[in-house]
Amino acid sequence: MASQELTQERNSNRRKRQLREFFGAWGVFFRGFVEHPKMVGSIIPSSGFMIRKMLAPVDWDRCRLFVEYGPGVGTFCHPVLEQLRLDAKLIVIDTNKLFIDYLNRTIHDNRFIAVHGSAEDVERIIREHGHEQADYVLSGLPFSTLPDGVGERITAATERAIRPGGAFLTYQFSKVAHELSEQHFDRVDSGFEWLNIPPCRLAWGWKEEA
Repeated sequence: MASQELTQERNSNRRKRQLREFFGAWGVFFRGFVEHPKMVGSIIPSSGFMIRKMLAPVDWDRCRLFVEYGPGVGTFCHPVLEQLRLDAKLIVIDTNKLFIDYLNRTIHDNRFIAVHGSAEDVERIIREHGHEQADYVLSGLPFSTLPDGVGERITAATERAIRPGGAFLTYQFSKVAHELSEQHFDRVDSGFEWLNIPPCRLAWGWKEEA
C-alpha cells in the first residue's frame, strides 16, 4: 500500500511540475508578445503538427550547425535538439533578452547557444562561435511587420551564411518570407499547415550544391 501511495504522490508531483513549466513558458511568451508585438509572430506557440512538417526536410546526419531566429520560449529548440547530432550545435538569436534569459535558464545542453542580438548579424555570430556557415536556418520572424529593409537584409545575410545544399526554413502568416526567399535562394518549396493557430505558410529556400 505504501508503495502505491508513493507512486501516486510522485505522479502527482510530476504533473504539478509539468503544469508549472507549461504556464511559466506561456507566461514568458505572452509577456514577450505584449512588450514587442511586432517582433513576435503570434501570441500562440507553434503546434506540433507545424513543427514536424517544418523540420521534415532537414538532413540531420549532415547537420553540424542549426540556427534559429526568434526562438521565443524554445518551441522548436527541444525538437531540434532531440534530432541534432551529438557533435552539432544549435545557435538561437533573439533581440528580446527576456526570451534569451528564459532559454538559458531552462535548456541545459552543451550543444545549445542562445545569443541576444539581431538576425542581421548572423554571419558574425556564427563565426564568433567557430563556424564558417550554417547548414540550416529557421525563422519564425514576422517579416511583414519588420521595419523597412530589415527583412531584405536578414534574408540576404542568411543566404550568405548558409552552406551550399543547406536551406532557409520560414513559417509565418503572410507571403513575405516566401517572396524574400525567392529573391535570394535557388529553389523555394512551399507548404501550408492548417493545424496551427492561426494556420501558417511554410517555405524552404534551398541553396544549390556547389
